[in-house]
Amino acid sequence: MMIRRHLLRATCVCLANLVAVSSARAEAVAWPARPVKLIVPFGAGSGNDIVARLLADRLSRALGQPFVVHNQVGANGAIGAEAAAHAAPDGYTLFLATNTTQAANPGLMKKLRYDPVKEFAPISRVANTPALLVVHPSVQARTVPELIALAKSRPGQLSYASGSAGTRVPGAMLTSAAGLDMLHVPYKTIPQALADVVAGQVHGMFTDMATGIQQVRAGKVRAIGISSLRPTPLLPEVQPIALTLPGFELLAWYALYAPAGTPQPVIARLNAETRTALSDAALRERLVSLGLEPISSTPQELAAFGHSELEKWTRLIRAIGIEPE
Repeated sequence: MMIRRHLLRATCVCLANLVAVSSARAEAVAWPARPVKLIVPFGAGSGNDIVARLLADRLSRALGQPFVVHNQVGANGAIGAEAAAHAAPDGYTLFLATNTTQAANPGLMKKLRYDPVKEFAPISRVANTPALLVVHPSVQARTVPELIALAKSRPGQLSYASGSAGTRVPGAMLTSAAGLDMLHVPYKTIPQALADVVAGQVHGMFTDMATGIQQVRAGKVRAIGISSLRPTPLLPEVQPIALTLPGFELLAWYALYAPAGTPQPVIARLNAETRTALSDAALRERLVSLGLEPISSTPQELAAFGHSELEKWTRLIRAIGIEPE
């Protein structure tokens, strides 16, 4: 009798597990059955936001449900990252991450309430972008050597803004490598920081290409350097900073993640649709026009890339002497 009860109990447990697995599979197959939230950790008008909206539009059309961008700004992207990491892993919350949230924040912040590796499921890389060094037109410098000379002649008097790790770290790299005494002025987002450079409240900054190039073309700021090893075709006259400071290279990036535990069929579908979107000539052309390099990957490739970038940014932040806050 006791053996029969044990068998019955074991059978019930097995059936319950089968039902749960079947339900999860059925839900994944039916996904998406309602709108999907795409969290963006930086503000409207930032490169992160622009890329998210372009990708969201493509995914909405491909999957038949709205992909709605939610800007959750603050704490160097950590607020949005935390919200995404702790969301239900059901495929209805995604995260368009950046190098700031996934690679730099652990070295920049003493207390981080999310784990950029353990709490996220990688989906695909999306794009890379160099940082553009711009100054207000009143600044008497048209090249990086001229800016270095000006800053050395006026120690502590020139300022540079930032709105993310991708714009703060190259600023610190520049001042460290060239031995400059410049005031760092942090902002919540790149567009806010750039607005004050345009207004002449701050002398200059590193900005992402998607945000900065519009202001350069409008003549509101002057581009004097770029953080890639080669000039961008969009601004061929702007020379790489590495020509003045050898080895100076830093690329920011965007990638798509979901909360850890999101069903694998959902991850696979999102990866396939993201890679299809990024292979489309019209979308690629649009990204390139903003100074972005479209690049996709498998989830496994993004996971390996994320690990290597986390190590790289941590080393770099320590090397240039940025203290965690």
